[in-house]
Amino acid sequence: MSATYRYVLLDVFSDAPLQGNQLAVFTGADALAAGEMQPLARELNLSETVFVLAGEQGGDARIRIFTPTAELPFAGHPVLGTAVAVGIERGLERVTLETGAGAVAVTLRREGERLAYGTMHQPIPSWQPYERAAELLRALGVERCGLPVEAYVNGPRHVYVELEDMEAVAALAPDVRAIAELGELGVSCFAGAGSAWKTRMFAPGLGVAEDPATGSAAGPLAVHLARHGRIAFGAEIEIRQGAEIGRASLLRARAVGSADAIERVEVSGATVIVARGEFLLDA
Repeated sequence: MSATYRYVLLDVFSDAPLQGNQLAVFTGADALAAGEMQPLARELNLSETVFVLAGEQGGDARIRIFTPTAELPFAGHPVLGTAVAVGIERGLERVTLETGAGAVAVTLRREGERLAYGTMHQPIPSWQPYERAAELLRALGVERCGLPVEAYVNGPRHVYVELEDMEAVAALAPDVRAIAELGELGVSCFAGAGSAWKTRMFAPGLGVAEDPATGSAAGPLAVHLARHGRIAFGAEIEIRQGAEIGRASLLRARAVGSADAIERVEVSGATVIVARGEFLLDA
């Protein structure tokens, strides 16, 4: 006898299908055994797969997020995409999701059944100098970094490396194996000025060689830029990512507060539902 588990496939941080970052969301996963989630994420082989469970602490739902190789406490495009899927399914304009990094609220603007735009209030990140900066720069093939190489944690851990211009970001050809040896982290390489920024993010230690749109890295990038005077606190930036792997993405981020007290971190973007499917598993 087989049990049926339905999922939706979304493209996140894009208003066009087949761009942005792919995400699978199992909207009714309470009947799934915990041990089945990682194999399902590995089978789909997307950067992340989400399983939606009943809320336990007053949220609209509780979620578990898996890469093909590991579970994450929080990740940006899975939270935004799941909020869109849940909001459309339940007719909600605001969705609160319980994650391993705490509750995350997402405000939605829906346009019919196909397209939605969401703004999430991310966990406030902590940060510190990255202890293996020299090794990382060698793995990237980069001689120097414009800003201090720092690691931010808002669930996942992201390390930020500023390059001289957007062309240098596009031209990166990193040693992915060497980056994987640095452990379970994301490496966000960026360049830009004012409100326009370009990033590429490599996370081979988490099973993702290069990510087309990294929401969990977008918020800390805004914090990083504001802390170091590249932008003003409260200013919204636009982040372009994913073009080099054929998945063009647009993320918007804002850090509100000051270097001494970050009050709010917002990340926004569009999401498109592109497919629905089901798995048939032996019960």
